Amino acid sequence: MSSTISKVGALALGGLVGLSLLAQDAHAQATGFPSAQESDPAAIGWMEGFPPPPELRITNPDSVFFSFPRLRWSVCHLREFLPTEQVSRGLGAPIPFEYALDDGIDAVTFMPLRGEEEMTWEESLYANYTDGMLILHQGRIVYERYFGCMDEAAQHAAMSMTKSFTGTLAEMLVAEGTLDDTALVSEIIPELEVSAFGSATVRQVMDMTTAFEFSEDYGDPNAAIWVYNAAASPFPRDEGYDGPNGYFEFLQTVGPDPEGIQHGEEFHYRTPNSDVLGWIVSRVSGMEVTELLSDRIWSRMGAEQDAYMTVDGLGTPFAGGGLSAGLRDLGRFGQIMLNGGEWHGEQIVPEAAVESIRAGGNLDDFAAAGYADLAGGSYRGQWWIFNNDHGAFAARGVHGQTIYIDPTAEMVIVRFSSFPIAFNSRIDPTSLPAYQAVAEYLMEQD
Repeated sequence: MSSTISKVGALALGGLVGLSLLAQDAHAQATGFPSAQESDPAAIGWMEGFPPPPELRITNPDSVFFSFPRLRWSVCHLREFLPTEQVSRGLGAPIPFEYALDDGIDAVTFMPLRGEEEMTWEESLYANYTDGMLILHQGRIVYERYFGCMDEAAQHAAMSMTKSFTGTLAEMLVAEGTLDDTALVSEIIPELEVSAFGSATVRQVMDMTTAFEFSEDYGDPNAAIWVYNAAASPFPRDEGYDGPNGYFEFLQTVGPDPEGIQHGEEFHYRTPNSDVLGWIVSRVSGMEVTELLSDRIWSRMGAEQDAYMTVDGLGTPFAGGGLSAGLRDLGRFGQIMLNGGEWHGEQIVPEAAVESIRAGGNLDDFAAAGYADLAGGSYRGQWWIFNNDHGAFAARGVHGQTIYIDPTAEMVIVRFSSFPIAFNSRIDPTSLPAYQAVAEYLMEQD
């Protein structure tokens, strides 16, 4: 593997967006990966034995635990590598799903974007290195399968789907009048007054239309992405380290956009926004993101399992990508969002918050980012809005994580994945048309 990917194992999630560092090698590693079946953790035998033999050990920090194919095991075992905080499900009994499994879904066919041959739904699961797949239709589970490191009791890294939970918490506080999304960030977090974030509004942070200096040139050892990772690392630092300590200290050092772009002019997907938002909702609510998520959502939705979230060296939760959770519990959250925030007679998320998200963000701002397969889409409250005929919107994370919500088809899809390359642009051509095909199939069964 490349030296860049080696950095992922060393910094990785303990830093944050270290996960996305694999993306820069996407073009160089476009082919040549073992198949999903060949790279299955059980087939390889990672961490099996008492103790496992040296060649099958995945450890931290002396192993590249987030390089492929190790990541196919690591995505289900993050708390064995990194410190975490619990997102408690509370003490109530889980709320079970009803099942109405549909054996016809595997045979549903679709044409991949820019493809020349049709693909079946089942074929797409292997093509995208799927670890877990759940489909809900009209509130019932119609499809559920596990691969790789997953089974129904496993918890899998949600990656940047975490952002959508943080964004939803912010939208809830806005809907309830606790948080003013027109306020300047510096009015809520005075510590950020001198940073580029201080002059942004809360809404600009929520929708990632902030403008600030942040280099993601992974070939530059002095780029901000490495400073960010070093600040967030929960592990002992090299002697003489004098950089920021933790997410919050790093955010205070961020300067204005060097090209003169102003807040509110363009959408730029940058994880520091989510950590600023995590700081905002924590300051306003008086709770850490993990506590607020448990109090407002996780403990109220009848979850089957606790979730957990990675933290920096000061114990600050990684609001931009640290969550790990079970497949069906993410299905519960997706169904709540599909239901306009309601769940078994209780309004978990204010309806106004869900409506705000589904309304989407500024189309022109989003278009400036140049997402070819998401053309016509937008971004709102840390959610991706497709603006397609079905009104679909999604939480998304690198390596293929998705909660895809289709209101027209009354469908929720949750996918956990460990695709070798971080870029979802490599997966969307076979995922987005597959989701649409299944939605249309389910509507035909009604």
